[in-house]
Amino acid sequence: MKYYIISGEASGDLHGSNLIKAIKVKDKNAEFRAWGGELMQKQGAEIVKNYKDLAFMGFAEVLMNLRTIFKNISFCKSDLLEYKPDVLILIDYPGFNLRIAEFAKKEGIKVVYYISPQVWAWKKSRVHKIKKYVDKMLVILPFEKDFYDKYNYDVEFVGHPLLDAIENEKFATKSEFISRNTLNNKPIIALLPGSRKQEVASMLNVMLSIEEQFSDYQFVIAGVESLGEEFYKPFKDKSEAKVIFGQTHSLVANSYAALVTSGTATLETAIIGTPQVVCYRGNWISVEIAKRIVDIKYISLVNLIMDKEVVCELIQSDLNSKRLTKELNLLLDNKTRERISLDYKLLIEKLGNKGASERAAEAIVKMID
Repeated sequence: MKYYIISGEASGDLHGSNLIKAIKVKDKNAEFRAWGGELMQKQGAEIVKNYKDLAFMGFAEVLMNLRTIFKNISFCKSDLLEYKPDVLILIDYPGFNLRIAEFAKKEGIKVVYYISPQVWAWKKSRVHKIKKYVDKMLVILPFEKDFYDKYNYDVEFVGHPLLDAIENEKFATKSEFISRNTLNNKPIIALLPGSRKQEVASMLNVMLSIEEQFSDYQFVIAGVESLGEEFYKPFKDKSEAKVIFGQTHSLVANSYAALVTSGTATLETAIIGTPQVVCYRGNWISVEIAKRIVDIKYISLVNLIMDKEVVCELIQSDLNSKRLTKELNLLLDNKTRERISLDYKLLIEKLGNKGASERAAEAIVKMID
């Protein structure tokens, strides 16, 4: 069978690669063509476009790059017709993927959506488009099935693939991690400032502004390899914090606490079990637009899934040195840490059992057959 996969960010590349691995077990003759990255490529997919060239953050940035986006949509349609896949698998990335879903359905190509767009947060009207053009929706968050049920759309909850991805990863021990990265023996505060230049610059400045208040700890930055060491140099020149690359999960696992930019990393940090403060400061125009159209109580997946404030969220003007110092101090308190640890365990139970990629692969192969 021929599979065409489209993802538009790093997390999609990760989940797509695990899905490919699981499909190959069930379909020995599987062929893959994908919009993704190195992880999917390592699993044997032919990469059409790299996700790094597709990710535009925020409403303002999307508007500025509309020409490129439409050009990519046009190319994708012609590429689909030429490849003639047995199934099109879409991973999140809704603005792009829903347009392609409509086109593929009209061309008689079966459409699977793995990892639902966050229509429960905004643009609920997209549900009608999904019902019309998506043959099968596979969801990874427990509340998503109930959401779609309200629209009489039967979806399948397969569990969250991060549970498998993190459990299968071997983290460095504390001594290995310290030795490998020439760190001292002070407890580590992990800084996860994001993956895009604009958000990293914004997040790191405020995260590092409180470093002197926590002299008994060492701040360590999770660097993004695609940005390069030179990008982080201005921040290192003003700080004692070290930047490490390609070891984010080991960093989080060996940290006493973490300051994490809102996104998938908040859920990864919770699954690993490290107490965190969630941080977000975006483009002013994009945030003001979001306030008017996004219908959710929380910004982090941890709090959304638990439907309560498990971890503190500091957003826009609340993300300042004074508040960040206060909230990090609270994270260092044993009572707070115990409470968060218990909530993290409940969170993992809600995310479902291991084997999300295998269940998704089984559903897809069965649908094609």
